[in-house]
Amino acid sequence: KLPAAWLDSTLARPDRPREAEAALARAMALDPDNAQLVSNHAAVLIRLYRHAEAHAALTALIARDGPQVAALCNLANATVSLGQQEAAVATARQAIALQPDAVLPWRALCNSLPYRDGTSAAELLQALRSCAALLPRQAMAAFANTPHPDRRLRIGLLSGNLRTHPVGWLTIAGFETLDPAAFDIVCLGRNAAPDPIALRFAAVASEWHETDSLTDAALAAHARALGIDILIDLGGYGDQGRLPACALRLAPVQVKWVGMQNHSTGLPEMDWFITDAIETPPELEHGYSERMLRLPDGYVCYSPPPNAPAVGPLPALANGYVTFGCFNNLAKITPRVIATWADILHRVPGARLVLKTHQFSDPQTAALIRAAFAAHAIAPARIVLRGSSGHRAFLAEYNDIDLVLDPFPYAGGLTTCEALWMGVPTLTVPGEIFASRHSASHLTNVGLADWVAPDLAAYVAMAVAKAADLDGLAALRAGLRARTKTSRLCDAPRFGGHLGAAPRHAW
Repeated sequence: KLPAAWLDSTLARPDRPREAEAALARAMALDPDNAQLVSNHAAVLIRLYRHAEAHAALTALIARDGPQVAALCNLANATVSLGQQEAAVATARQAIALQPDAVLPWRALCNSLPYRDGTSAAELLQALRSCAALLPRQAMAAFANTPHPDRRLRIGLLSGNLRTHPVGWLTIAGFETLDPAAFDIVCLGRNAAPDPIALRFAAVASEWHETDSLTDAALAAHARALGIDILIDLGGYGDQGRLPACALRLAPVQVKWVGMQNHSTGLPEMDWFITDAIETPPELEHGYSERMLRLPDGYVCYSPPPNAPAVGPLPALANGYVTFGCFNNLAKITPRVIATWADILHRVPGARLVLKTHQFSDPQTAALIRAAFAAHAIAPARIVLRGSSGHRAFLAEYNDIDLVLDPFPYAGGLTTCEALWMGVPTLTVPGEIFASRHSASHLTNVGLADWVAPDLAAYVAMAVAKAADLDGLAALRAGLRARTKTSRLCDAPRFGGHLGAAPRHAW
């Protein structure tokens, strides 16, 4: 049998999931009754986007051995990724009932609730606070940071995804335009194989410290020894997030930004939350445990890919019918989203809907979504499902789309930015949680606030009306990349000035 310590070290490397999967598959062949191996193997399958396989394996395991906390938490993660949000929340709550004082079940719940239709900000904040309250705390050495308000500050970036990743695309331009005389940037996280975004982070940072092997307490002690003044968490409760370490305070001031930023952290030790007036208007502030650092424009700055394909002409002009699209994760597509999109398709005769995400590489998952639309009397030919592809090919497929229908309550983030870059506007309907308002912020900052619907009825009506205006869509498409490039969404120097003022204010 493979040594348990070797398996654990392999599993601890999220950048090597294929090696982990192969090792665990071999271990299970040697020890097929080992429930922990099955659960860990499923966790790696989730990292490899093989959610249907993970779901089947975990369901069989629980049927065989009864409910176990680790298996239920992994099952919740696999279930929400298959677009079964209610079931995922129920599974996470089942794990909580088995072990209410454990952190892992609460993390599974907090990572499922934002995707579920009807989750209120109050319900989500309560779950996040319950999770945060269970994180281990211990006495740490006092901070030795000099509190002078105007001195050069050391900013720590805590993330395992300082690379070509949504975290990278949406933050690097801001860090590059910070005043180096005012801020010293220190990266805390896995120094992944170089890619264009990782190289940009390496260029902007004075130091980079590998932290994967550090416990939360060791990470907190290390950050204190480095003299970090302001810690910016860019991971949250994600697969590679180190939010539990923030409960021990890595710095005198801690800030949440991007990276599983679907709502508040609920963590008392997280002092500030970077946002904007669209993402978090004053009337929704009560749903957060942090104080708001509102940037004057948008809360992120998009770095467009330099090798993006050219924007093509409006497809409807050649097709003779309108093509709606959504390239978001299946976790965001709820039963009400499907019902609403079906309603739009009924009102726009002949229209097609293209959905693209890695989950549709699995034929069984794709069949379930086709069946869900068929239940609303949508003919199979009107639903086109596409699986994973390389990033440039992914962007090129926007040349098949006339307009994007945003999911709800979890809106698109990077996908909305990419659609805009490819000349395709997104129609969105924001809610009250942070994750529901990403597209509204991005659209407003490129001057497309008229694509933000006030409610679901307006969302449907606007989709029908905009689909009927092919001349307007064609004209918008022709100039949208240039418009996005010069907009507040991509204005790095302007954004950097605002970003620099935020941590200084917090300090």
